[in-house]
Amino acid sequence: MLSETTMFFSGPVESTSHNMRQLITPTNADLENPVKLCRREFLATTALAATTIGTDKALADDGRDSQVAFFLVGDTHYLANKDAPSELDERSRRVTNGLIDTLNALPNSAIPAEAGGGKVARPRGVIHAGDLIDSGDKNGRILELMQATEWNAYAADFGIDGQSGRLTYPTYEVHGNHDGPQGKGIAINGIAARNKQRQELTGLSHNNLHCSWDWGPVHFVNLGIVVGQVPEVTQRRRYDPGGSLEFLIADLREHVGDSRKPVVLTHHIDVARYAVPCAADDPKNLSREWHPCDVHAYYEAIRSYNVIAILYGHTHARNIFRWNGSSARATDGVPVFNVDNSTHFHSENQAFLYFEINRTEMVIRECATRDAWQSHFWTPQIWKQSIRLG
Repeated sequence: MLSETTMFFSGPVESTSHNMRQLITPTNADLENPVKLCRREFLATTALAATTIGTDKALADDGRDSQVAFFLVGDTHYLANKDAPSELDERSRRVTNGLIDTLNALPNSAIPAEAGGGKVARPRGVIHAGDLIDSGDKNGRILELMQATEWNAYAADFGIDGQSGRLTYPTYEVHGNHDGPQGKGIAINGIAARNKQRQELTGLSHNNLHCSWDWGPVHFVNLGIVVGQVPEVTQRRRYDPGGSLEFLIADLREHVGDSRKPVVLTHHIDVARYAVPCAADDPKNLSREWHPCDVHAYYEAIRSYNVIAILYGHTHARNIFRWNGSSARATDGVPVFNVDNSTHFHSENQAFLYFEINRTEMVIRECATRDAWQSHFWTPQIWKQSIRLG
């Protein structure tokens, strides 16, 4: 099991079997006194760099990239005001505004030494691990109005191309249980419409909910709420997978094959909790968010590929570990990154992850806040993984 201290996943990720070793453990003083800059000062000192850095030549789409950088956010839970459903809840607006401002201002800003040092690269984009809005799992006229308000606010902030929203980078999202657990609703329709507009995709599912694309030498696949469903298992699923397993298998076969191209996968629900034995007719499966038979099929579908990261949200807590297809935490397996909630209206504490991938290494840091993004800090730890690009 990987602890939540600084980690180094040793060995190139070319299969699902590697070891890790621990580096630095943050002290209590580190956690209680993080590097911190108030948002007003932060924006003033970094906005110019963020607007003038432009496109890094090292990130050219020619397959020879020396670096691919991106942010992973999750569980933004945009919430409308139930008493005035055409308006966003003030708590939600405050924290979502703060996140967008922080993300926009980060490129070229310094990362403290205790979080690995260096500067934030211009990201290719943002991946959203689901639960974009809060009310998509509820029914009723007022709730439908709230869903529309929440979706419109999300889309206005997170544009698809870095130009149509407040965020200055493209966003690729998956849906979560609060967006539409049965693959229906305003947010689901909005995600599908956004995916249909994307020009750079390598693959798009028949329902437009799942998609794939390349950032340089790395292949990315967005797989919705969960990955499934195994056709032989007819038992009802609590959450509709929307054909994501079939899409994943076909996409990897067509766009990755035996190239050993690095692959990054994103879905909303956490995987290890449901990697229990596959009992196709077990009544307990009806209440499980992810059918165990689908979980096993998911692992079998990816185990022969060079999967360097599985990304998800849902749990509202950062968790980094390896997964070998079983429910027990493993020392060998696929690196898994569970991002904390990034703008949940119930808390002042939020976070997101920052990834950098170069020819030999993947580096991950966490940026967090304790005051709803009025200020931010980098947690005093770093995760590294040796990789090979093909």
